[in-house]
Amino acid sequence: MKILIYCQHVLGIGHFFRTLEICRAFHKHRVILVTGGQAVDAVLPEHVREVTLPPLMTDSDFKNMYSPDSTRHPDEVKRERREILRTLFAEESPDLFLIELYPFGRKAFRFELDPLLEDIRSGLLPPCRVVCSLRDILVEKKDAAAYEKRVIRSLNRYFHALLVHADPKLLTLEETFSATEQISVPIIYTGFVTPGPAPDAREKMRGKLDIPPEILLTVASAGGGKVGFPLLHPVCRAFSSFSAGKQKHRLLLFSGPFMDEAEYRILKGYEGENIRISRFSRDFLSLLAAADLSVSMGGYNTCMNIMAAKVPALIWPFAQNREQMLRAKRLRPFGGMGILSDADLQPEKLAVRMQQFLCHPRRPAPHIDLNGAENTRRWAESGEEKSFCENYILK
Repeated sequence: MKILIYCQHVLGIGHFFRTLEICRAFHKHRVILVTGGQAVDAVLPEHVREVTLPPLMTDSDFKNMYSPDSTRHPDEVKRERREILRTLFAEESPDLFLIELYPFGRKAFRFELDPLLEDIRSGLLPPCRVVCSLRDILVEKKDAAAYEKRVIRSLNRYFHALLVHADPKLLTLEETFSATEQISVPIIYTGFVTPGPAPDAREKMRGKLDIPPEILLTVASAGGGKVGFPLLHPVCRAFSSFSAGKQKHRLLLFSGPFMDEAEYRILKGYEGENIRISRFSRDFLSLLAAADLSVSMGGYNTCMNIMAAKVPALIWPFAQNREQMLRAKRLRPFGGMGILSDADLQPEKLAVRMQQFLCHPRRPAPHIDLNGAENTRRWAESGEEKSFCENYILK
């Protein structure tokens, strides 16, 4: 089977890495991954060929689109992307076209997706199954009725199925999308998408880092990093205030590849014997498995990595929308997770919260499905929109 997967990340890197995990699951198939965001330092599996569209990004308010190449106007980039995408589809003639998030998000990219989808529907392009790949929680919209109407119209017109990468025991689509009953295509819950650490990941990573068992390791992170400085700066200050005590501590902090350079330099100023600051790690999951505490934002990938690694965690949800707070609240009953408010980011308060979790660890015990990538592959290989597992089919 030949699979074309479209993934456009605009602010963070969670969408990219979730999609990459799905790509890995299709290891017996030919996969073409189409990306269009800022470059991410990631190793692709051998069976995956990446086609990079000229990048387009948005600001932290999701209002203004721009090209990371300041010499190019966004309209010029849009024309080129549209041509590349259509030519690719015509030449490759995939069996499955998996589109991440759209039409539930990425409205700004209708300029290239709607013409392609219309040509597939009308027969101007080769026929294939068109499927939406959707995360667990949708962000709220100012005009929810108009938004849901637009989504329903596109979903029912162009798509054959909707894959929701969540476990309905924890979260269902209805909670953040009220017009679910108007969706005419099958809705399939795949479980959450996350890799799992190797059974010996903790021991191997701590050995690699030369961290003996008596040293308490904290891993702090902020996804892509564009909006992570308000969390990571207080973490550095809080850690510095308590790490000089009798108990030995170590902090590994990852700013994210897209953090502003000036902010990153401020964080690097805290680096020392017990604090290491980096932008990114390709082996982040093993680092979480090796850690005694994670301090992070509450994005999908980070939270599911935390659940898979079973590491105690403090989460500071992104306040601009409901997504991260809702996810953190649903995961908190599984144990080992605390939620940080803005007031908790005062270094003195944050130091107390971190020490509490380090000194009295309680590891998460997630009784939820974390096999979303493999379940997605199983569903795709079944060849039928309604052929999967009864527990996961909504309609």
